[in-house]
Amino acid sequence: MSTALTTAATAATAANTGTVDLAAGTKVDGVALAVLLFFFVVVTIGGFWAANWRKADSPHSLDEWGLGGRSFGTVITWFLLGGDLYTAYTFIAVPAAMFATGAVTGFFAVAYTILIYPIVFIFMPRMWSVAHSKGYVTAADFVRGRFDSRALALAVAVTGIIATMPYIALQLVGIQAVIDTIGLGGRGNAFVRDLPLLIAFAVLAAYTYSSGLRAPAIIAFVKDSLIYLVIAVAVVYVGVHIGFHHLFEAAETKMKTKNPKTGAATGVFVPASNNYWAYATLALGSALALFMYPHSMTAVLSGKSRNVIRRNTTILPAYSLLLAMLALLGYAAIAEKTSVIGSDGKPNPQLAVPHFFRDEFPSWFAGVAYSAIAIGALVPAAIMSIAAANMFTRNVYKEFLVRDATPKQEAQAAKITSLVVKFGALAFVLALDKQNAINLQLLGGVWILQTLLAIVVGLYTRWLHRWALLAGWAVGIIYGTTAAYHQKSAATQHFGGSLATFPYTHTKVYIAFSALVLNIVVAVVLTLVLRAIKAPEGVDATTYEDYYAEKAGPEVTALPGSDGGLPVPGGVRG
Repeated sequence: MSTALTTAATAATAANTGTVDLAAGTKVDGVALAVLLFFFVVVTIGGFWAANWRKADSPHSLDEWGLGGRSFGTVITWFLLGGDLYTAYTFIAVPAAMFATGAVTGFFAVAYTILIYPIVFIFMPRMWSVAHSKGYVTAADFVRGRFDSRALALAVAVTGIIATMPYIALQLVGIQAVIDTIGLGGRGNAFVRDLPLLIAFAVLAAYTYSSGLRAPAIIAFVKDSLIYLVIAVAVVYVGVHIGFHHLFEAAETKMKTKNPKTGAATGVFVPASNNYWAYATLALGSALALFMYPHSMTAVLSGKSRNVIRRNTTILPAYSLLLAMLALLGYAAIAEKTSVIGSDGKPNPQLAVPHFFRDEFPSWFAGVAYSAIAIGALVPAAIMSIAAANMFTRNVYKEFLVRDATPKQEAQAAKITSLVVKFGALAFVLALDKQNAINLQLLGGVWILQTLLAIVVGLYTRWLHRWALLAGWAVGIIYGTTAAYHQKSAATQHFGGSLATFPYTHTKVYIAFSALVLNIVVAVVLTLVLRAIKAPEGVDATTYEDYYAEKAGPEVTALPGSDGGLPVPGGVRG
């Protein structure tokens, strides 16, 4: 960014009402900070109150703490899934990508959120039914029962946990962007600078520990309401004060401008033919991967019926419209020449949206926008930590460490694990460069897609052999990790992008998609070999009827007592 733009942005910040000196050269927007603190207090109260919302007679079980008693209806599940899938990092990163490099790296996210729901409509009701029939809490539980393979289930669980960790860390990027924009970032004392994050995550950990999945379910109402309000106002502002013609004209001009160092165009305004496969595989691969993440599965399994899942796949595309509008704010920031220089003096495209609201709106409304982003980080971070804790408890702790663990012990182990996961992600992003979190999130998408065969194909057939599935998973993981490692960018020598040439071609595609193709080839070929030599297939714990069940089975409707003894009546409530 030029010095002139930086000076203009500094002047606009100083002109905001309610700013006070925090330290030499640093300004804090007091009005925006007050609004943010107000909403933080509201969601904190809601998070702790959620422990008594629809409280079960027997709260000490993984079903209750980790899945909300499997009792959520259409509206609650819609807000929960929306809060789960459309994260703070999404609201920061998509417009940032549009601002920095344009359509291929940014707008494909809109395409994949349109693709995903017809796909989910087909297979997720089956997952809901079999999970409720057999009492499964995680996707790895299903894989264990379906294929009778502890190793394959462990591979799915470990992949899910590791892929989720950087996802949680990246939620901090959204909060950090807000903190920086308000004026609490910069070069000051590290403890003082990071104190707001530490407090936010300590409070998040406390109410998640006590309330489980009910906490983010309640908070998601606030988060989504704020997001819809902010985007509606922003779109009207863009249409009236900027004009969509000027917005697209400014974006096209920037994307076609040559980089003086490389001679290449800054970005892509409309994808050309050489970008088609990259765009398409990014969209399709991301769509296939999203519901393989543990947090997506957790939100789905918390629904009280198959029809809740079906209805949600028909109304969740409303968020795709929201995301499309949000993505255009990246272009709006270009049109308004928004500075993305952070308080540390370095350019950061992820500040495009927060700085746009800072420069174009009154402080009080900017505070509402910041609140939407910050709460948009707390909701998915809570769900992700719960989902990772569920997987560790069921598929590592109970399967390999304490096989006779009582339901109460399971719930306690999950609560402790959720704390470890949250503060592990926090320590990671504070101690290391955030580029590491971005790199690992890139790998997370590559890795999680490799569980597709065991989970989704497994919902329909056991033809693929369990050992072949494990081998295909390993090949996909190794290839995807290696291919991602060799990608360079201006920011890093390794893990610099999500695209690579497809093997033996010159066509760039999404790395996770290429890895999945290799995964499928290996799984199919090895299955043919293993079936030819009659390798043992294990015993399927599920039945045909389990995949069409409309209500919970006895494992769910009889929740265990708090002392881990005989079950007591309970379970799914209307």
